[in-house]
Amino acid sequence: MDTVVKVGIADMNIVTAPNTIRTTGLGSCVGVIVYDSSQPLAGLVHIMLPDSSIAKNSQSINKSKFADTAIIELKSRIIHAGGNPRKLKAKIAGGAEMFSFSSVNEMMRIGPRNVEAVKSALQIENIQLVAEDTGGNSGRTIEFNPKTFILQVRTVNKGIMEL
Repeated sequence: MDTVVKVGIADMNIVTAPNTIRTTGLGSCVGVIVYDSSQPLAGLVHIMLPDSSIAKNSQSINKSKFADTAIIELKSRIIHAGGNPRKLKAKIAGGAEMFSFSSVNEMMRIGPRNVEAVKSALQIENIQLVAEDTGGNSGRTIEFNPKTFILQVRTVNKGIMEL
């Protein structure tokens, strides 16, 4: 029986087929799928913030919460589970601007900043970004199937899209 592994906010997990992996409630958060394109192994992290340098107590930070630490940790877990570092690919979704202010200051643009930080972290870790559904102002739920490599994105008021 196939299981859907659920990943919460500021959380991560890895999965192998036939199981799938899902996270809900992606507003300004970014869901990052990293998978090995040569085998049915994938990981998902639900990133809340772009940069761990804002964490007060860096001794015990939640690595899943920040783009810069989450991508490194997820890559490490996938490799530890047998993933090939040279075959890793990524798909991302989320990063919406959930609040529209006429005087949006940089700090409030969490969604776009999360997307930029995720892309930067993927580049640093040599993980190719192959698909994305980011921005806008609607929440998303994503589910990834490591057997087909299809990321299903359900967007509020927009239905389902496959990446």
